[in-house]
Amino acid sequence: MRLNRLTVPLLLAAACALSGCAYNADLGRDQLLIVKDDSLAADGEKAWADTLRTGYVSKEPRKNERVRAVGQRVITAAGLANRPWDYAVFLDEAPNAFVLPGGHVGVTVGLLAMVQNDDQLAAVIGHEAGHVIAHHAAERVSQETTSKILLGIAGAAAGGTDFGKLLKDHGGDAAKYGVLLPFSRKQELEADRLGVDVMQRAGYRPREAVALWRNMEAMDGGKGGGLESTHPSDAVRIAELERYLTARGW
Repeated sequence: MRLNRLTVPLLLAAACALSGCAYNADLGRDQLLIVKDDSLAADGEKAWADTLRTGYVSKEPRKNERVRAVGQRVITAAGLANRPWDYAVFLDEAPNAFVLPGGHVGVTVGLLAMVQNDDQLAAVIGHEAGHVIAHHAAERVSQETTSKILLGIAGAAAGGTDFGKLLKDHGGDAAKYGVLLPFSRKQELEADRLGVDVMQRAGYRPREAVALWRNMEAMDGGKGGGLESTHPSDAVRIAELERYLTARGW
């Protein structure tokens, strides 16, 4: 198929994108990073401000201090204490936690009610720190950007053919199901592994990460979601953690 004028610059853009691959020793694999963590910090700051403004934040000192104390201990062990971190407890009964670029950690009261000790809380925050160590947010954006570039190349090359229309109509889903979500599940398991490394360095019991996921499995019936789920099933996470902890002698 002959390349048209639009295809050539797209190919050059793709070549630039793919040159962003580098080996990540923490993960033991190559990683595509065409954006940096710093470039996402402004978006993280905005998202954090929006979340604080629109969400309901707990004012209970004991809960907030617990998250801050455990969180800072984990963040320090992760080597991420070179910048200030913000912590907040949200009035949401669903057990959940999140990290935003720029140094922000949110934990729900539902999660605090579910964890049985500070070790399990450290496992959750360690998992979130693992995403930061692994540059997963930057990698996710890099993947999405590259997918759009490659789909653009294919669409330009296909021109006005039926295949070109198919790419236009379904290209987003093709990237989503064929590239992004399976890799995101991998990122979750990587964050689990890095998280137990961090919590162990922070002086917490890494085996409590397994206990945490057993609690979660009991709550949700072990569901990992359907085709669109970005998370592995609880059973898979438990099995992978058990295998890793055994290999580490923990």
